[in-house]
Amino acid sequence: MTIIRLRPLRGLLLAAALLSACSQQYSTENLKAGAQPELVETTTDAAMAPEPVANQPVPGAADTAPARRENYAVIHENPFLDARRNPLSTFAIDVDRASYANVRRFLLQNRQLPPPDAVRLEELVNYFPCQYPQPGSGPASLNAEVAACPWNPAHQLVLVGVQGKDVASENLPPANLVFLLDVSGSMNDPDKLPLLKESLRLLVRERLRPQDYVSIVVYAGAAGLVLPPTSGTERETILGALDKLEAGGSTAGGEGLRLAYEVARQHRQPGGNNRVILATDGDFNVGEQSDADMERLITRERESGVFLSVLGFGQGNLQDSQMELLADKGNGNYAYIDQLGEARRVLVQQFGGTLFTLAKDVKVQVEFNPALVREYRLLGYENRLLAAEDFNDDRKDAGELGAGQQVTALYEIVPTGSPTAAASPAVDPLKYQATAATYAAGSSPELLTVKLRYQEPQGSPSRLLTLPVRGARLDEPIVRASDNLRWAAAVAQFGLLLRGSQYRGTASWASTQELTSRATGPDADGTRAEFRQLVQQAAMLQGETAQR
Repeated sequence: MTIIRLRPLRGLLLAAALLSACSQQYSTENLKAGAQPELVETTTDAAMAPEPVANQPVPGAADTAPARRENYAVIHENPFLDARRNPLSTFAIDVDRASYANVRRFLLQNRQLPPPDAVRLEELVNYFPCQYPQPGSGPASLNAEVAACPWNPAHQLVLVGVQGKDVASENLPPANLVFLLDVSGSMNDPDKLPLLKESLRLLVRERLRPQDYVSIVVYAGAAGLVLPPTSGTERETILGALDKLEAGGSTAGGEGLRLAYEVARQHRQPGGNNRVILATDGDFNVGEQSDADMERLITRERESGVFLSVLGFGQGNLQDSQMELLADKGNGNYAYIDQLGEARRVLVQQFGGTLFTLAKDVKVQVEFNPALVREYRLLGYENRLLAAEDFNDDRKDAGELGAGQQVTALYEIVPTGSPTAAASPAVDPLKYQATAATYAAGSSPELLTVKLRYQEPQGSPSRLLTLPVRGARLDEPIVRASDNLRWAAAVAQFGLLLRGSQYRGTASWASTQELTSRATGPDADGTRAEFRQLVQQAAMLQGETAQR
């Protein structure tokens, strides 16, 4: 899916800082289809290594040494906005879940609090499934709910939910998947190339169908085709090609990306799922290509119907912001694989949502009624924000919704009559705008209206869904809310605490644990139990750090 307010593609041009100890090379005997490049190992001077983004400190945060060479885009949290001056909130949907898996890696594997900018609230909340109804017609349904905000009881928490239509795997169109695999020296660690190979084995063994085709392109010092398009019936051939992969050499990602797109185009499935799946630790050096060249390449291929998804692996040098940007510009998903269980969720259990697009350029716009809402704040989605006029502009690229996927967004609202949110900057009164009394005189019972706009995967005039929210009780306690809202509130509060957010209000680790105990929805895969463990671990780590 695509970030609308694009950051420069400087991440694509950052040279990889490779360790000289990673000297094992990938054998050119494994390169086929006429690609026989010589893999030349190179090292980069430390002075040319990418400078990490400075993260905002969390109060009492632990040292995050493994993240010192990791790169995260700085997050400037959304402020409260006056509903009279800014009644419209517009954003592109985001179904990525990479941030949650990365946060889990910090807490459970490294026993450290994550850098604040590694914590993207929307990706934490969207990691967990909600019980939304299936759409009656069309690719998606809209849902909304209101209850008291747990970290500020004077405010309300609004849940906006989007449910993508489930599609049985046997009814999915044929897939043309090109695995673009990083086999450079930096991928030599156990949690990188070995885990990558095991992850793809799961997909090959448990999800590929006879009508699906897989190709494998690798890149290190140069790029080559390891496996030409091969039917899902030839599992052993595909698995054998994976088994031969070894890490070694420098990183020539740009050349690999061009070759992968070329293979995808040559074997394009009309009406099918044509996708490049890039798997890397984030050291993506485009070589001689400029940022503009790569942007045009990814955009052109996206418009032709070949999408790009990204799987991140490893730690210590994770280029998170670059990988998220690549997937967003390529109309794909970004997932971080920290363990084999996560690979199973992404590539097997969520196969349809991860690899099959129901609708593209999906945008959400919420209009708040100033008679009932004084201020509001969108939690997360900072790099998905759109201008109000972008909602009706079909030329504006936005997010993609996969089969069965869900999107949940949370708004914290300040009802009229309540004090202005403490974190809001003061603005002088406007002379010529309607007053709150004018709004109230002819006010609607509707608290807000949710709108969703989307296009067909191969392009079409956009279509509109609308959901007015009327008759909401603004005194509804969170304990009486649905399990969907209670659990989403707990996860969002967890993220606010990890970020040390100025908007965390009365949130505490103890109250977060209490919220999770009150949400008793289904937990077939154990992710809720695991989340409760993350809350306990984060509380312990912050307590230990505060005592130092």
